[in-house]
Amino acid sequence: MENKEEIVDVRSVVEAVSAEDGDAPLYQVESLCMRCGENGVTKFLLTLIPHFRKVLLSAFECPHCGERNNEVQFAGEIQPRGCCYHLEVPSGDQKMFHRQVVKSESATIKIPELDFEIPPEAQRGSLSTLEGILVRAADELQALQDERKKVDPQTAEAIDQFLLKLRACSRGDLSFSLILDDPAGNSFIENPYAPSPDPSLHIKFYERTPEQQASLGYLVDPTQLEESRTVVTEESNSTSDQMQRVPHGSVGAVAGHRAIAQSNCSEMADALFRYSAPEEVMTFPSTCGACTARCETRMFVTRIPYFQEVIVMASTCDSCGYRNSELKPGGRIPEKGKKISLCVKYINDLSRDVIKSDAASVKVPELDLELASGTLGGVVTTVEGLITKISESLERVHGFTFGDSLDENRKTKWQDFKARLNKLLSLEDSWTLILDDALANSFISPATDDMKDDHQLTFEEYERSWEQNEELGLNDIDTSSADAAYNSTDNA
Repeated sequence: MENKEEIVDVRSVVEAVSAEDGDAPLYQVESLCMRCGENGVTKFLLTLIPHFRKVLLSAFECPHCGERNNEVQFAGEIQPRGCCYHLEVPSGDQKMFHRQVVKSESATIKIPELDFEIPPEAQRGSLSTLEGILVRAADELQALQDERKKVDPQTAEAIDQFLLKLRACSRGDLSFSLILDDPAGNSFIENPYAPSPDPSLHIKFYERTPEQQASLGYLVDPTQLEESRTVVTEESNSTSDQMQRVPHGSVGAVAGHRAIAQSNCSEMADALFRYSAPEEVMTFPSTCGACTARCETRMFVTRIPYFQEVIVMASTCDSCGYRNSELKPGGRIPEKGKKISLCVKYINDLSRDVIKSDAASVKVPELDLELASGTLGGVVTTVEGLITKISESLERVHGFTFGDSLDENRKTKWQDFKARLNKLLSLEDSWTLILDDALANSFISPATDDMKDDHQLTFEEYERSWEQNEELGLNDIDTSSADAAYNSTDNA
């Protein structure tokens, strides 16, 4: 199909790129050159990066002065959660600088060692490499140095010293760490070892704050934070003579809501077990994680056979249609971690129920596949559903797997791995699924009434290492005051 080369107006381009057209042509728009003031040409192309995002590429060129620039904008939706990539770059490793980087228009880049930050407005959406990001930042700082030296020589001298360090980092002479933080969740740093984990790259997904929601264009009520503080104050100041009759279960909902806000699983379970009957559904107001509108969260406690009490929560938003479900463990933190191994041999094994907590890692030794804790979050699914989620997650995260810039060897490696991953569900050969949970909050259902009779399923408890306790925040917990208070209450 031939590209469309004639000059069109901006409205036609907007209508064309907004349409669901898989074969979008190339559009050209006459636009003003900000360097010489003459008219140049901006080219637009809507394309889809396989297994990543739909993006709008734009490139400007001025035939009069030679000015050129390009930009990438995301044409798809904003992701439900923000993402933060942390890349450790050692000195002398030139291959590290060839990693491709997608930076959306809402992303911030930081280099803590240099106390350097590239705000979203400084470098708008771009598709580049790690070296290109650093070189572009250095060039933009160098561009106005002559004017700075005339106006503020001291500042210009400090920037010159900083540019020496920045260019040394871009050449690989100094080791540093790069942080790519995007509240929209549309940025990406390539993992050349995919589908295996990258020891130098750490990825974290997080819930956006109201300020980040507002920066992305969502409508945020400025009184939400004030109201949340007011509610807590009113609850603490309320006395017994001011208490009103409330429906059964609402007291437990208030206590449970407070425990959830503090992420205290023990207090959450105690509040629910004390004020609510088993499997009593409670409803309390909350905030939508996608659009920050007011919504409702339903919660109840139930016991899973051969496992433990769990807290099931589900939220629905009538404003944007966002839905979310979550399962949290009840009770105290176990003293030991647990490793669960399942040998998948038969078709019925794919239908086994699986509970994977946030702290659990997933391993399939036959594929040399390992997913770090927190990769998929907490999910309640089946063995088949878990493998499907892993495949979808790898395709979504490793966006450059099938790109034109990928060499044939790595592309063949990934395609072979994906084929082997899909063969797991066909059960041509038996394979092993391992859930390693330092908090022992994961579970795989047995195929027999008695777990001892299920020889395909094994459980192994182990002592957590100091590093695991440190990652979970357990080394800093001091419960001596709480223990003394509970003991005094029991004695009384």
